[in-house]
Amino acid sequence: MAATAPDGTSRAASAGLLDLMVWLSPAFPVGGFTYSHGLEWAIEDGSVATAADLEAWLADVLRHGAGRNDAILFAAAWRAAAGSDVATLAEIVELAAALQPTRERRLEASQQGAAFVKAVTDAWPHDAMAALVATLQARFGTVPWTYAVAVATASAAHGIALSDALPATLQAFAANVISAGVRAIPLGQTDGLRILRRLGPVIAEVAVEGLAAGLDDLGGAAVRADIASMKHETQYTRLFRS
Repeated sequence: MAATAPDGTSRAASAGLLDLMVWLSPAFPVGGFTYSHGLEWAIEDGSVATAADLEAWLADVLRHGAGRNDAILFAAAWRAAAGSDVATLAEIVELAAALQPTRERRLEASQQGAAFVKAVTDAWPHDAMAALVATLQARFGTVPWTYAVAVATASAAHGIALSDALPATLQAFAANVISAGVRAIPLGQTDGLRILRRLGPVIAEVAVEGLAAGLDDLGGAAVRADIASMKHETQYTRLFRS
């Protein structure tokens, strides 16, 4: 029987959640603070100028863009990794990389994904994760990680529940974009916190949809966010890499 805490919580589950909190912290070395997911161009363009604008922009990205697709890919990758189905996991890794709509979005996803895997494997040595990474490296050479798939793979390998890891990762994504908005619009920190709180139901909704959907349900309609990312590539003055 697994050891339990006084409140009946599995000690292993508690330890996994603590690990997840560290992995998704803004201080975790994946360089997330250097990316804005195209938001910087939307601010320059005038599309996002207030806290309300930022909330609406990010809600649409979560529901109709990268948030929804990443949720679906995350769930599929977690299940493949948890079942040690490396062939399926490799297909999801390739698909997630191929679905990035612009050069900068691919950079954002791949740089953070590779940095995440390196940090986790270096600081949290784990046989299951090491085996998955080694098999993927044998297949790809350089694994085309994306951030969502990387976090999903590590979460599954370390026994962190999908129902915990997926909404937490979506919230971390939202928090990073909000942080970019706080700096670039600029907004106050309190405004940023209010936006993140109000987006809680949206994040929960997208997570539930991601858990229920399959890879055939991938697709998006956040076209302006994709265009913003394309425009950002040639933006004259930039604080962020995307």
